[in-house]
Amino acid sequence: MSVSKEAILKTLSRVQDPDLKKDLVTLGMIQKIVINDNSVSLNVVLTTPACPLKEVIKNNCLEELQKDFGTSIKWDLNMTSEVTTVRNATPVLPNVKNIIAIASGKGGVGKSTTAVNLAVALAQAGAKVGLIDADISGPSVPTMFNVEGEQPAVKKVEDKNTIIPITQYGVKLMSIGFLTPTDSAVVWRGPMASSALRQFITDVEWGDLDYLLIDLPPGTSDIHLTMVQTLPVTGAVIVTTPQKVALADANKGLSMFKQPQINVPVLGVIENMAYFTPAELPENKYYIFGKEGGRKLAEKYQVPFLGEVPIIQSIRESGDTGFPAVMKTGLTQDAYTELAQAVASQVAIRNAALSKTAVVEIKE
Repeated sequence: MSVSKEAILKTLSRVQDPDLKKDLVTLGMIQKIVINDNSVSLNVVLTTPACPLKEVIKNNCLEELQKDFGTSIKWDLNMTSEVTTVRNATPVLPNVKNIIAIASGKGGVGKSTTAVNLAVALAQAGAKVGLIDADISGPSVPTMFNVEGEQPAVKKVEDKNTIIPITQYGVKLMSIGFLTPTDSAVVWRGPMASSALRQFITDVEWGDLDYLLIDLPPGTSDIHLTMVQTLPVTGAVIVTTPQKVALADANKGLSMFKQPQINVPVLGVIENMAYFTPAELPENKYYIFGKEGGRKLAEKYQVPFLGEVPIIQSIRESGDTGFPAVMKTGLTQDAYTELAQAVASQVAIRNAALSKTAVVEIKE
């Protein structure tokens, strides 16, 4: 078979994206084919830089190309990415491709720790990431990012004061913790907290982002309604522990997003504190809070189970020192990297399969 762009595209039409279940050519993922004497270069444009199947897709492409054209040609496959989005055009955050809510039914399940490490892991993969700490009464992002005491800058844009988010570890950040004294309690009624969230959304210069994560307060509250009424939310991630009490509340949080009047896609469930493994017995797993509760919750609602995170002392230490666990090599890095890849994959699948996201209109 002679080497031509048409022949190459015909060959690569046999290679499927394992997540999207369509071939790479139909998906428009094969671009910039350049043919020289004994070499061919082309771009394979993935749906996210955090694609967990990058090497699988590359190897499948090479296998099919060599099958049709032999091994004498040098194939230079440049694996790039362009994060997908299907949101409606709205004046609010027009340059943010995907807005992801990180939610839990109850406090103490590690939701904020999960949100922080997901944000950093996505940024490490090469994505443009922002994180809103929407837990107004219990902001933890400044501590977990080691930016306590810092205050965002403000600039004038068309006679309006615009807040410049603080950037740490490649993630743009906004939290009420940047605007109030560290030791002061934020005692606000629901409307005041909702107003603060709106400001974090509309008065902050977020710029171009692939993913904006929103770390919601526990439960279901005014904050949650404000978010879905203000933003076209791409999807929600539910964080829980395996224990029965946490799962009962996670049920409520998950079902809230599935209510017909809200109808925010649930990207999946993360099970935190899934098991304990002592450092001196790395092969042992002790299921302190029960076993596979998060997986069973995902199965009940027929949503993806994104993965589990064990109880490890270094995760707690990382949160206290402001150096996220995903930045430390080892088990914690692997766990959060895989979770971030799973979330990014589910965003791509959601964008390929479901309709555009839109702001929710709830009749009071």
